[in-house]
Amino acid sequence: MPASPIRKLVPYAEAAKRRGIEVIHLNIGQPDVHTPRQALEAVQQAHIEVLAYSQSEGPLRFREKWAAYYRRMGCDIHADQIIVTTGGSEALYFTFAVLMDAGDEVIVLEPFYANYNGFAASSNARIVPVVSSIESGFALPDIADFERLISARTRAILICNPSNPTGYLYSREELEKLEDLVLRRDLFLIADEAYREFAYDGRTQHSILSFAALGDHAVVVDSLSKRYSLCGARVGCVVSRHAAFRDAMRRFVQARLSPPTLGLLAGEAALDTPQSYFDSVTAAYEGRRNALVESLNAIEGVYTPVPSGAFYCVVQLPVAADGFAQWLLEDFSLDGKTLMLAPAAGFYTEPECGRDQVRIAYVRKVEILREAVRILDAALKAYNS
Repeated sequence: MPASPIRKLVPYAEAAKRRGIEVIHLNIGQPDVHTPRQALEAVQQAHIEVLAYSQSEGPLRFREKWAAYYRRMGCDIHADQIIVTTGGSEALYFTFAVLMDAGDEVIVLEPFYANYNGFAASSNARIVPVVSSIESGFALPDIADFERLISARTRAILICNPSNPTGYLYSREELEKLEDLVLRRDLFLIADEAYREFAYDGRTQHSILSFAALGDHAVVVDSLSKRYSLCGARVGCVVSRHAAFRDAMRRFVQARLSPPTLGLLAGEAALDTPQSYFDSVTAAYEGRRNALVESLNAIEGVYTPVPSGAFYCVVQLPVAADGFAQWLLEDFSLDGKTLMLAPAAGFYTEPECGRDQVRIAYVRKVEILREAVRILDAALKAYNS
């Protein structure tokens, strides 16, 4: 089981805090925006005498409300096609377990969410990377690059849209190319769409559930964590029109008993959140992105493309990221502050590919992000000297 690049430096951060250093966390996508009030009130005002198990695949009323959410997006989805999970992580883990036997392969756009490595390891499956480049802004590589990697053991292609860690938002034309490929080669297309609402510059996220021709080939992994700032609720889901896939998935969710009852209360209420909430949050993240990218690219030797979705960017540094990120926490501070970064090597199958890159989550206010870049600039100068 690989270590998490997002959390592996936590002991060094905790040690820095004990020394009185303020650590600005840029390593983790924990939003600082407020959770919708009705989600919190649903838990606070619940009259519960017995905190009982929930239904293994999620309560029908909750799944009906989630299906209505997809239909508002233009996706013809019904409650029986949704299986509720304990967060998006469990949804991904069970999807790997259902689709892949030991030795089977999934083709993944690289760099990718680091925990995909862990889910593959848990299933004895193999991740086969298609590398996207920082020079292209992490756009979809040529479809021929995917074709060359398909083998007799390939079961699926996995994308994250918008992408964690790159922030890239795949266009409809790019998704159509993947649609054509999976239909021709009889594969599943798995889309991690946990950041669906966060699309910038007037762009739109296109769910693979809206591609009717994909039918049984589409599997969507979703989560309430980032959309509603409900990370601690641990509620996600898997959506598929493939009946046999869902039957197999039910065996896994029954084995783990049930998703968290209090999280379901919060999640069901959150699904009533008005569009105005997302308009406000998306505008705030777009402003944060603009401030961060502009400041980062003003530092000599530092580069990041402009992400078009989610709230992450991959940043090229003029130093090896692992050693630098640890040094920041152990040996550097500016005005009593330092940074915690996520070295990007863990977002690649071959760590050398991301050795001088970090992932930054811009989930802090603009003034904090500007302060963080000031610290980064000073730290790079000190480290290089």
